[in-house]
This record gives sequence, C-alpha cells and structure tokens, in this order.
Amino acid sequence: MILACHNIDKSFGERAIVRQGSFHIEEREKAALVGINGAGKSTILKMIIGEEPMDNGDVILAKGKTIGYLAQHQDLIPGGTIYDELRSARADIFDLERQIRSIEAEMKSLDNDELKSRLETYNRLQSEYEARNGYACESEIVGVLKGLGFSENDFGKKTDTLSGGQKTRVSLGKLLLADPDILLLDEPTNHLDLNSIAWLETYLMNYPGAVFIVSHDRYFLNRVVTKVVEIENAQIRMYMGNYKAYSLKKQQLRDARLKEYLNQQREIRHQQAVIDKLKSFNREKSIRRAESREKMLEKLKPIEKPADTDTEMHFRLEPSITSGNDVLTVEHLSKQFDDQVLFRDVNFEIKRGEHVAVIGQNGTGKTTLLKILNQVLSADSGSFTLGAKVRIGYYDQEHHVLHDDKTIFEEISDAYPTLGNTQIRSTLAAFQFTGDEVFQEIRSLSGGEKGRVSLAKLMLSEANFLILDEPTNHLDIASKEILEEALNNYSGTILYVSHDRYFINSTASRILELVNQTFVNYIGNYDYYLEKKDELTRAYAPSCNTDENTPGTRAQSGLKLSWQEQKEQQAKERKRRNDLKKTEEEISRLEDRNAQIDHEMTLEDVYSDPARCQELAEEHAENEKHLERLYELWETLAE
Repeated sequence: MILACHNIDKSFGERAIVRQGSFHIEEREKAALVGINGAGKSTILKMIIGEEPMDNGDVILAKGKTIGYLAQHQDLIPGGTIYDELRSARADIFDLERQIRSIEAEMKSLDNDELKSRLETYNRLQSEYEARNGYACESEIVGVLKGLGFSENDFGKKTDTLSGGQKTRVSLGKLLLADPDILLLDEPTNHLDLNSIAWLETYLMNYPGAVFIVSHDRYFLNRVVTKVVEIENAQIRMYMGNYKAYSLKKQQLRDARLKEYLNQQREIRHQQAVIDKLKSFNREKSIRRAESREKMLEKLKPIEKPADTDTEMHFRLEPSITSGNDVLTVEHLSKQFDDQVLFRDVNFEIKRGEHVAVIGQNGTGKTTLLKILNQVLSADSGSFTLGAKVRIGYYDQEHHVLHDDKTIFEEISDAYPTLGNTQIRSTLAAFQFTGDEVFQEIRSLSGGEKGRVSLAKLMLSEANFLILDEPTNHLDIASKEILEEALNNYSGTILYVSHDRYFINSTASRILELVNQTFVNYIGNYDYYLEKKDELTRAYAPSCNTDENTPGTRAQSGLKLSWQEQKEQQAKERKRRNDLKKTEEEISRLEDRNAQIDHEMTLEDVYSDPARCQELAEEHAENEKHLERLYELWETLAE
C-alpha cells in the first residue's frame, strides 16, 4: 500500500464534503476518483497533498514515497520556455551531466594522484548517470512534449504567452517526467486532443508508479484504471474494476438497496395496519399485542432510500417542424488565418436524421467550421447551403450565446418572452436550478452551470438541426449520460465537435475527421473510426510535404476520391460485412438443421414411416444444394 486515507472528515460550513471516508491505493495501482460536480473530488486531492486541511482523519503515505499533483489551474515559472519547463523536471540529471563534463575538462591538467581521485568520482557519477537513463533524457522530454500535442516549433514558446489549456499540458508533461511514486491527476484529459489522450492512456498504463485520477472521461477511465473510488452524499465507497464494471456494480447495488427499502416499507405498512386493527378491537389483550408490535417497529433500523434520480438533470429535445431531407450542403469551403491553412476545398453533405461528429487535433479548425456554419465567421472561399425548413440550434463551448450581466431567469425569459414564470421555473428546475438559484448572474456561474443554462436554451429552441461545440465539457458523468439519452432520442439532425470518445461512440452515426486540411468520412461510430483510421487517412488525406497548391501535389492527390465516391465505397464495405455475417449465420442454421435431420432418421418412429423419411430426405438434399451456393458466396464475400 502506497497511500491510505483513514476516517477523513471535511465540511464547508454546514455542508459536509466527506464523513468518515476511508480508501487506499496500492503500489503501481491505477485508480479513479469519481462523483458528480461539486461532490468534493478536487478537495480530497488537495487534502491528500496538504493544500486543504482536514477536519478529522489521517492521510498516510508510505515511507520514502513521493507524490506528484496536477491541479486544474496552473502557475508556471514566468519567463521560461516550454522546453525549459520540462527540462527543469530532470534538473538533477542535467546537473549530473554538468559535473561529468566538468571533470572531463579537469582531467586533462591533473597529475597522477589527483587524476586517480577524480577518476573515482567520475566513474561513480557516470554509473549513476547511466542508471538514471541520462543518455535518453533529452529524447524522453521531446517524446512527452510531442505526445501531449506540442510540435518542435512550440518548444521555444514562452510560457507567459500560453493559454490555460497549454499551461496545463506543460504542467502535465513536467509532472510525468518527474516520475513521482504516485501521481494525483485532476482532469488530466482536459485541453488534450484525441491523439494526445490516447498517448496519455498508454503512458499511464505503463507508468511504474501508482496513479489516482479525477476524470469525467469514461473511455479514458475504462482503458486506464482498475479501481474506482466513489464519493457520493459525503460517503466514500471502493469498487474493483474499470468504469464500466463500477457503473454496472453500482446499479446492481442501488437496485438491491431499493428492493430492501421497498420491502421494509411494505412490512412497516403491514405492521401498522395490524396495530390499527388490534387497537380498534379496544380490548386489553388486543391493545397489549398492538403495543408489543409498536415496540418492535420502534426497534426496526430504517433502511435509507437510495438517492432519487429526480435530483438529476432531465430533458427532451424535440424539433418543432421536420426539415427537408437535405439539411446541409458544403461546397469547396476553405479557411485560413494568416499563413495557417485550416481546411481547403472541402465538400460534404448532411442528411436529415444523421448524427455527425467532427473530430481532429487541436487547432485544425473544427470550432472554426461550426462558427462559419453559424455565420459567426466567414469562409475565405466556397459556400454552404441549408435545406428547406432547417432551423439551427447552436451550443457554443465558450458560451458566447449567454449574457454575463443577466440572471439565469432573465437569460431564458428574454430569449423566450412568450414563456410564463411557471414555465421558465419548470424548465430551469429540469436543469437543476431551483429557488433563488435562478437569480444568479451568468458571470458568477461555473463552466458546468453555464453549460446547463445553454442546454436549457437549446431545448426551448425546438430546432431541427443542432450544432454543438464540445457539449460535454464541464458536465459530470451523470449529466453526460442524460445528454446522450436526449440526443439519441432526438429525431432531428446533429453536427457536433467533441473530444469525448465515449460520448462519440454512444451518439454518432457518422464521423468527419479533420486531418491534413481536409475531411475524411467514416460511416460509423468511434470504434469503427479506430478500425478504419489508418486505411482511410492514407486513401483520402495523405500527408504531403510540398505545398498542396502546386501541380505536383495535386497530381499526388490522385489517391483522393470525391466525397460521394468515399461515401459509396464505405457503404459498399459495410454492406459486404453485413452480407458476410448473414451468410455465415445462414450456413450455420442449415448445417444444424441437416445434423438434426440425420439424427431424426435414426429414430424408429421416423425410419419406420416411409413418407416421413422421403420428406426429410428431400429437405436434406435441398439444404445441401443451398449450402453449396452459400459456401461459394461466402468465399466471394470473404475475399
């Protein structure tokens, strides 16, 4: 065991964060800390590192072990570069190298006795340098920086000029290179693109120390962790397994507790009815029996009712009118900022009812595309056309559609003036804003709270084409699952940008990846995208070192097919796979049936009945003919 929290208590005023909470982390174990927004996850990490005092309890770190902590907000040393920051994590190794180089310079001018003494020091330092993998230190720094999405051109950037997300990535890289015995990571996948998240997963799974992670990224947790520590209603519970195993076990336990609670309530009602009946007889004997039962009821330890899902966000998205079949047509669209080309000459269509996810690395232009479609930005060239009766509902990850100086109530009432006071309050209650909370100013809200206000406006819009930019940012896991359900039940059309792979897998019927300044189309969810990514990227978006405007580059792009050809080719491939599966199932069915006929022919009541024998023989022969055709078809499809 490397870390243990024993009977910890923490409250802010009358609000209890954790009561008598206990859990432990083993050496090399990868564990998650989960709970709804505001449950106290970050507070627990801060108590572990001593940044936040506990009211009671103990945090025990194994002797000689070190902790590394990644907070959600970073303060870097001013004036340094990105590369300098990560280099400082290995300062002791670079100090060893300086000492070694200094001794090498000295040895040229030393006599024999001094040389012998310095050689001993030199050999000791050299052995330590090799043991600590000093020769690979620079390449490790470069590998971590590139893994976290920084290019070599970024290495020299001053940290003072970086965005909050870039600072978090620098701090994460610095922490990983420090190699503490246990890593405490608070939302490490925030601000990472899909490639960087996949790299971090692999890094953490192979990390030689322990890892304790706060994250709302379910796909990430499923891949990395083997234990889940849950904080709910100030209580801490531990579950073995990844997030999926935890979710299943939690539901099973909740169902069991609810059943126990309902059974006890049924028994209490029964006993109370018996007591009332005995008392109604109004005889000394029956009254004594009633009093005896009342004492039994008083001694009964009540089972607490499991938390009701009514406290969660709940809503439905319904379009007011049905759009035409052609919802969006994009033709020859291009956009660049200064010398940075985001995308060039892209064409695609979206049909009614499609759920399309746009993915790609940070900075490739995904959000820019959505802003162009919402006419927040203009394209450099090309055009897009909305279909008949299309009404857009836009969810902006930066919440520019909200007004900081308004209250939550005013935000809704001003946007939808026909709604009455009761309707507005009912809507906001569905998004967990009740009582005086509706009079909070937008500027005072957290990112998750602003997200819920934006979702409320989106629901009221009754749009039939939703354009969503990172809709799961700042939402806790329970809220993400509710949003997934609402989108999956939505009869309109959806185009969204997201880095949440679990969310994409659950809601997307099609994926557009923005790569190498163009879009590659995948007719399937995220698992299908992973399966086909390398193949389709090579075919439709090969990386070119020369300027794509030159004739040579355009000729090289002969591998690219038209958008319609891409869709047709992928549709054919999906049909082939479906036909192959159906053929295999039909072969299996006929083979099983013929085996059953062979068995039936050995039964006395069958072989003694000539008519029945003839019937079965003809069926067997017909099945064999059909099987021959199916075997040939299977070979064709399999090839």
